[in-house]
Amino acid sequence: MPSVALFGISVVFGFVVWGTLARYYIWPALRDRPGPEALRPILLLHAFRFMGLSFLVPGVVSPDIPAAFARSAGYGDFIAAILALLALAALGTRLGTVLAWVFSLIGTGDLLLAFYLGPHTSLDPGQLGPGFFIVTVFVPFLFITHIMAMRILVRTQPVAVLAATR
Repeated sequence: MPSVALFGISVVFGFVVWGTLARYYIWPALRDRPGPEALRPILLLHAFRFMGLSFLVPGVVSPDIPAAFARSAGYGDFIAAILALLALAALGTRLGTVLAWVFSLIGTGDLLLAFYLGPHTSLDPGQLGPGFFIVTVFVPFLFITHIMAMRILVRTQPVAVLAATR
């Protein structure tokens, strides 16, 4: 079977397994918590996106990996990790809500851009080296948790409104 097909199957399975875990275990544990409390574990998870920098490390990935993909994935993930930490530090404030939205929109866009750039830069899955597991195991979970974060943010009232009602 071609490596691109094996890669695609792996990504799909990542989405199916993480989607199932999220639906039955993660979302039920988060959905009734107040916004900041529900966002905290998601933001902490995304702080690990510094791992995307591995796409820029010679020897971890193939030297033939398309530079456009590696730079975008590496720096995009690193920016998402920084935004997650900033949102986490400000959680429970109006700024924290704004930063959580910025993180989630930019982080989701980064993942979508990586899925777009992969085939459009002629990325061969074998060029990912150990990064193959980031893309097939970690990225589906990141995408699903971005959706959960946005659901939490949509239902979360701004902190100033909450303070005014007390």
